[in-house]
Amino acid sequence: MTMTADLDNSREAKSDDGLARASDAAGLEALISRAARAGKGLPPVERWNPDFCGDLDMEIRPDGTWFYLGTPIGRMPLVQLFSTVLRKDEDGRTYLVTPVERVGIRVVDAHFVAVEMNVLGEGAGQVLTFRTNVGDVVEAGPEHPLRFVDEPETGGLKPYLLVRGRLEALVARSVMYELVEHGERIEIDGKDMFAVRSKGEVYPMMPWDRLERLSA
Repeated sequence: MTMTADLDNSREAKSDDGLARASDAAGLEALISRAARAGKGLPPVERWNPDFCGDLDMEIRPDGTWFYLGTPIGRMPLVQLFSTVLRKDEDGRTYLVTPVERVGIRVVDAHFVAVEMNVLGEGAGQVLTFRTNVGDVVEAGPEHPLRFVDEPETGGLKPYLLVRGRLEALVARSVMYELVEHGERIEIDGKDMFAVRSKGEVYPMMPWDRLERLSA
């Protein structure tokens, strides 16, 4: 069975969905082949400037599942391959990029999900290391900051970790609970904040008084 066998049937069944097809003549298999050649390790996608070849009906859902033509991509090696040639550009869109083409895909929330965290040290020397659903291992710090976004519908927070370029990982809820356990009261610009540290950086989650109200 080829790497794309689990995609073929859904692609044929939905080929008239009206979306522009990237590299129509060569098809998805050719794109995968070029991604495989480009994706030995992490290719320099930021340095490539190929022509835009249209949109591919591919989507990354909030739980990290990749879909093609509405069908989940079940082969993790294929997802990991695509993840190495992802790029988010200044226009806010995300693309799969090889040396000869750039195709658009949809991202509902974040590009990856941080599914595991390791904590080494404490205080100013603490280092938070995250593993993503596609195998990236990233230490939060100056080059890979954390940010926290209010989630109005739940009253909670959504934490994001910058993985590379403009690509982010949403920290899974279970990992978020663990992250909160390492939060502390830190004064930032004269205001008490609930924050976490990693590699000498401080990442505020919320004002300390807000945390107290939530805990009351």
